[in-house]
Amino acid sequence: MNKIIELDTGLIAAASAVGKMESEGPLGELFDIKDDSDKYGMDSFERAEAAMQLAAMNTAIAKSGVRETDIEALFAGDLMNQCTSSAYGLLTFDIPYFGLYGACSTAAESIMLASMATSNGIFEYAAAITSSHYCTAERQYRSPLEYGSQRPPTAQWTVTGSGAFIIGRGGKVRITGALPGIVREMGVRDANNMGAAMAPAAADTILRYYSYCGGNLDGIDLIVTGDLGAEGLDILKDIIGRDKPDIVEKLTDCGTLIYDMKRQDVHSGGSGCGCSAVVLASYLLPKLERGELRGILFIGTGAMMSPMTIQQGEGIPAIAHLVRIEAGR
Repeated sequence: MNKIIELDTGLIAAASAVGKMESEGPLGELFDIKDDSDKYGMDSFERAEAAMQLAAMNTAIAKSGVRETDIEALFAGDLMNQCTSSAYGLLTFDIPYFGLYGACSTAAESIMLASMATSNGIFEYAAAITSSHYCTAERQYRSPLEYGSQRPPTAQWTVTGSGAFIIGRGGKVRITGALPGIVREMGVRDANNMGAAMAPAAADTILRYYSYCGGNLDGIDLIVTGDLGAEGLDILKDIIGRDKPDIVEKLTDCGTLIYDMKRQDVHSGGSGCGCSAVVLASYLLPKLERGELRGILFIGTGAMMSPMTIQQGEGIPAIAHLVRIEAGR
């Protein structure tokens, strides 16, 4: 049985909001909103992340030409406990809200669910929003910044960023398919090596998709994972290359694209919900709109750990959700 979900809906508009590190990276000029203070005018980093989501959402709505009152659902999530940034950041919208937690796969998960709803006529328009913030993530998952702990080479830098997407009727870019991920746990217990934990889940989703579509990747120019970083991308290429070497040349990762890996001290690259969201919104979608890419497989990768399971020495479960995005036909 073919388990690919066939879809036909438009990715009408997208917006990105980022912090200082991201604005200084190779994609810096492409982001819609930048704040060198990382605070977005707020007195805490948690409030800053919520404000960043609000800014991205308002910008996406403005770019889409869709009225706020016509958006029938918000699919949103972030890394913080109880999806704090999404719940607080989107309070001003009088729109039904679906709170999601897919760790760093949340961008793909929210886009997938919004696309399923609009493609099947449940909603005419829906929005997908996510965010992460370096300071809020470090405080929750690792240690307070004031502690000054040393980061190993496999560690990644949580992106301070938010991406918002308006999905529904119209648009130059189409969402044409999806493949939900399956949770995989391969015994990786190091919270500073999420790439190794997520790479097997990404490989599983890519190889399942390849099998279900009969090995036909015509029209797919890139297979873009969310935030494996350099370490995880190398592992993914090794796994995929054993059986399907023809796929390897199409692989890239948002965590290796958002920062200058030589100039910026980010170790293995970027991570966080905001990583894949802002790279998709600012870099990949414009390439599809201009016809520079025919189609991509956008694969959100998430390490589904919690502070409690890390402290208890549990392995890190991972997920990888796939969305097929193509230039308009």
